[in-house]
Amino acid sequence: MQFFDSDATRSALPFDRLVPALRERFAAGCETPPRHVHEITNPADDVTPDLVGRRITSLIMPAWIPGQTYGVKIVNIAPGNAKRGLTGLHGSYLLFDARTGVPLAHMDGDQITARRTAAASALAGSYLARADAKHLLLVGAGQVARLLPAAYRTVRSIERVSVWARRAEQAEQLAQQLRNEGFNAQATSQLELACGEADIVSCATLSMEAVVRGAWLAPGNHLDLIGSFTPAMREADDACFENARVFVDTDEALTKSGDLLIPMAHGVLRADDIRGTLTTLSKGVATGRKTDAERTVFKSVGTALEDLAAANLIYETLGQPQA
Repeated sequence: MQFFDSDATRSALPFDRLVPALRERFAAGCETPPRHVHEITNPADDVTPDLVGRRITSLIMPAWIPGQTYGVKIVNIAPGNAKRGLTGLHGSYLLFDARTGVPLAHMDGDQITARRTAAASALAGSYLARADAKHLLLVGAGQVARLLPAAYRTVRSIERVSVWARRAEQAEQLAQQLRNEGFNAQATSQLELACGEADIVSCATLSMEAVVRGAWLAPGNHLDLIGSFTPAMREADDACFENARVFVDTDEALTKSGDLLIPMAHGVLRADDIRGTLTTLSKGVATGRKTDAERTVFKSVGTALEDLAAANLIYETLGQPQA
């Protein structure tokens, strides 16, 4: 079994190859059983006495392509890690030969998770953002947020990036990093104004309450919601879904995310209002954006299909030929 550390995993997943790999795999499909979700609540301590900070969520996500490869990712999400100076996501990925069960590779799950998440948003944006979209607003300044400009640049001509975060110093740090990478990036403290100006608003937070409001969004805007992966989490208020065409990565989002479950409970959104998934978009069965004036919303919760597509790309690039 080969081992690919963080640097090797990252180097094998450039977005100009990863986004097409996701498009191809969503169109072709694979076997993705329901993920296991485990909540682990730890004793209170001085750093995180609150319940949210003490709890981590562990996801176990298998997927396979019959006759080819089988992969399993374990990813742990710890909202309290920010107070410890740690990132909130940690994971590992194991790839096997699906015919023999022989282990092929152990890969850095953090890099796979972050990069395939950003790539999935870019894939959705290729169908849902206006063709002339140039201004990207990042809501959040974490590991996924910092990858989104590079991912989106593979599908749209991003010329300007605005960054908002609850902590102004984090927004400025990310803006500086993006400037070092060649982006025209600025931090902003005025989220309402920034939402109205941006062509694409991409939210990558661990928020438990709405951060973006529909009243702030402009016609033709594309709203990308990444962070909410439990029923209690949300980044967008109910109004974000009113008079918008809504898409999801998979149907599982309708049972997992508070961004959808809460407006559904309020009667603002219905399951049959969902216009398509990344599968139906990639197959050409669903139609993405229809006019420049309409608002679109994409909600993702992640899927093991994306992980397997990324792992296969890594192994094809760095690994030994499969037997």
